[in-house]
Amino acid sequence: MTDLSTGSGAVSGADEAHLQHAIKVAHASREVGNHPFGAILVTNEDIIIEGQNTVVTLGDPTGHAETNLVRIAATLLPRETLRTSTLYTSTEPCAMCAGAIYWAGVGRVVYALPEEELAAMVPLQDGEATMNLPCREVFARGGNTVTVAGPALLAEAAEVHAGFWDARR
Repeated sequence: MTDLSTGSGAVSGADEAHLQHAIKVAHASREVGNHPFGAILVTNEDIIIEGQNTVVTLGDPTGHAETNLVRIAATLLPRETLRTSTLYTSTEPCAMCAGAIYWAGVGRVVYALPEEELAAMVPLQDGEATMNLPCREVFARGGNTVTVAGPALLAEAAEVHAGFWDARR
């Protein structure tokens, strides 16, 4: 596994295909009135769980796509399976989501849009600024290794946010 303090894994063609799926989940989240974030969990190249953002529809500020996915995954899958799984997400996990991913034991994360680019689009989220804390920094503080790859597919990942945050400034 990659040492998070010095670098990250590469994004492969298969990774990009899974990221495209996570971006489609983000579009679906936006279509039902939630923030445009989506995540999927892949084991043995099979998508086994999808997670949408539910912050608006459930009124839960912790209802981020990755955290929703991890809640389900941790109840359904053994830790050994999570350790060998990859979580793909349309946008870099925030500090809260990175913590949930870490505590669930997911072994690898691949993201599209980096947090810093999201922060540039969203100076205020529901009155609060984003944390703008890279997930690599969160993971590096733990005792277990989480391999991180990304960013990738920046144009596709940014497109799902186009115009969404403008009305929320």
